[in-house]
Amino acid sequence: MFSAAAESFLRQAREIQEEELRRFCGRVSALLQGPEPGAEAAEGLRRLHLTVAATKYPRRLDGKFVELLQTVLCSSKSPEQIQVLCAAILREMSPCNDLILSCGEIQDTKLLSLVSSILLAQGNKKGEVAAVGQHVVKVLERRLPEGQSALFLLPVLANVISLSPESLTEEQTDVVSKKLGDWLRYASTRQGIPQTSGGFFSSPRTKQPAPLTEMDGAISTDFFTVLSVGQHYTQDQWLNVQAFSMLRKWLLCYGGHEVKTPHPDDKPGMDKSVTSLVSATSSSSRLLPPKEHLREKAFEYCQRLIEQSTRRPLKKDDGDLQKACLIEAATIVDIICKQDSSYVCHAVSFLKTLHGRICGDTTYARALLPIAQFFLNHSKLAAVDSDAICHHLFTDIPAQLFHNPSLAFEFVQFCKYNSQLFTDTSSIFRQSFPNLFKFLAWNSPPLISEFVDLLPFLLDASTAIEIFHLLLDLPCLTAALDIQLRAAALPASEKAPSDPAVKPATCLEAFRHPLYKSTFQYLLRTKSAPEDAPESLIPLRQLLGSLAGSPRVVQCAETVPVLLELFFRVVAEFADSSLINQLVVLLLQRSDQLYEIPAFKDDIYRVLSSQLAMLCKLHPALVVELSTEILDFSGSVSNIQNKEPIFTHMVWAIGEYLSVSYDKRCTVEQITRFFETLEAVLFEVTQLRPLGSTPSCAPRAISVLMATLTKLAARSQDLIPRVSMFLSKMRTFVQSPAVTSVYCEEDLEEILIRATELMNLLKMPSVAQFVFTPPVDVASTHQREVNDSLPFALRLVTNLLEPAPGCMPV
Repeated sequence: MFSAAAESFLRQAREIQEEELRRFCGRVSALLQGPEPGAEAAEGLRRLHLTVAATKYPRRLDGKFVELLQTVLCSSKSPEQIQVLCAAILREMSPCNDLILSCGEIQDTKLLSLVSSILLAQGNKKGEVAAVGQHVVKVLERRLPEGQSALFLLPVLANVISLSPESLTEEQTDVVSKKLGDWLRYASTRQGIPQTSGGFFSSPRTKQPAPLTEMDGAISTDFFTVLSVGQHYTQDQWLNVQAFSMLRKWLLCYGGHEVKTPHPDDKPGMDKSVTSLVSATSSSSRLLPPKEHLREKAFEYCQRLIEQSTRRPLKKDDGDLQKACLIEAATIVDIICKQDSSYVCHAVSFLKTLHGRICGDTTYARALLPIAQFFLNHSKLAAVDSDAICHHLFTDIPAQLFHNPSLAFEFVQFCKYNSQLFTDTSSIFRQSFPNLFKFLAWNSPPLISEFVDLLPFLLDASTAIEIFHLLLDLPCLTAALDIQLRAAALPASEKAPSDPAVKPATCLEAFRHPLYKSTFQYLLRTKSAPEDAPESLIPLRQLLGSLAGSPRVVQCAETVPVLLELFFRVVAEFADSSLINQLVVLLLQRSDQLYEIPAFKDDIYRVLSSQLAMLCKLHPALVVELSTEILDFSGSVSNIQNKEPIFTHMVWAIGEYLSVSYDKRCTVEQITRFFETLEAVLFEVTQLRPLGSTPSCAPRAISVLMATLTKLAARSQDLIPRVSMFLSKMRTFVQSPAVTSVYCEEDLEEILIRATELMNLLKMPSVAQFVFTPPVDVASTHQREVNDSLPFALRLVTNLLEPAPGCMPV
């Protein structure tokens, strides 16, 4: 957030109109063309930069003024501050059609850095990226004049390889690789000398440079790294820091494979495994090819960083720097070992030691990820079992640090990157899904896309049921994690176990209460444990209801429908009939057992209802196999009002699939049993009552009930008189004052039309049987088409039995 003064400046800058901006540019132009542009010109450029940067749309500046900015930028007489501001304005205007800049003749490194930043902002329309990259390398290749420094060029080079790594030739990458290796390994080992204003008695010999120290204050006896401490640093030490900052990107782009540009000095027959071996052991490292020279120096540098990380820093900020460098060093070691396997054995020894040292310290948790990645990548070659390292990673870190957002993102990215490997080689990954979902429960919006990619790798026949429960309980898990954090923050005096005889009054008290202990433990478990599932989490859901309005819980609830739809799509690919039956039973049961967030429940009902239809389509015989459970659910009138989408789809599935066409085990007795149950439900919701006491039931549910009863009667024709009589009473129902006060006219008309169409169809039982009970081959291969033809068949029969007015009967 900006301060009030800053907001005022931004508002003024945004409100400047084009004419006013043109006049202001004229004043700035006059100042820049003066004999010596000074503070007033700098202030004008600063205000102009704010004006062009403060709006989302590009500001248009006069072409001559843009040309003047470029001229001033490239003038050796211009003060540095003026040059920097001119470059900033030209960058903000990119892409710029009036640009005439070129870096080809510039030798001054500061100016080259400024001009390059403008050219790189143009979007590579005219090959600017390659031109900048190649010229920068040419300047680096030559010996720089006194007063010039490569410090200004390495950030430009880092941008070039990010935008277009193929823009550098192999000869050029070799030049930079050689220099990077030297900058990493051969920086000065003593501090820089501070620049002083001088005086009559000053002399450059009066003060000798002090030695560098380590982070614990000890005198440094080894080569310089980013973890070396000094009051002042030399130019080559700053180059060392910059080289390390771009090392990973450089190795990934150019360290392990040849670029497409052919190398004129390539010698066929060179055995790279031999040269790799030499690179790890030779003392004559400067004679190595550039790529291998860089790998060797980078490996030594990372090993030194890991050794330096054992020292206790004197300042907290230095400790944070240690951890960051440790992460980068472990990552770079992994890259080097993938490019040259001769380094693996050496790396394994010190990375195992490092892991043993930091695995118990949660402040180093982020550093454990690149270490685990190394052992996953190289465990076979090094004959090391990576399961122990992964077991600690998946068990302890999510449980303790789920609330750390940066760690959560990096951890899930690590899982996503290795998901196929984990699925193929290790069971730890899938067993740890309850722990992984803690990251999502606490950090829902940022991690939803990652979990969309991750969920299919966590699912198989053994985890599907447990993950289904966990997805539905995800908002409840968020609330439980909140309670866990608050309980851990309590003073020791308040952490005493609760009295079992006293009912807990708050969630915090319940967290330590024996009555809720087992359910909290199960919800917060670290690995899959279906056998430990309590009989019901209903008491815990009710207890955590006070947190249902928490923004974090609500955000988590909003992610569940997306993952639930994905869950069913993935499960449909491998589920057998047994698993489908289990899911349908659980779906009906869990529709009563959801966390009490109204919008969440509505979204879940919508998803579950559509997925119920999909499961029934995959395995139509489940209507017969689960007849008891389905009758219990569909026979409850309360389900129409509370869970109308699920109820409606379940009733539709009964009418669609309770047929000998789909299951030879279907009998007339079963059809009659379902008919009588649904008949009772429809009677209950359409029974005429006194005004004001008629229950409101979705018109769609009534229509589906009527259609399903008609379908069942068509398959057991003894039931036709009963349903025909029922349908004939629907006109009385829709015209009742008690009903018209509850339903709108359009809904009542739709109900009456459907009742009339169904009743007309039943007047021709043979036609009804054909429409509602397709042959076996049609049922199995053309289900969608038959179902889609039903409205047409109803309209056709209605037109036959009730001709339009004025038509003569045949």
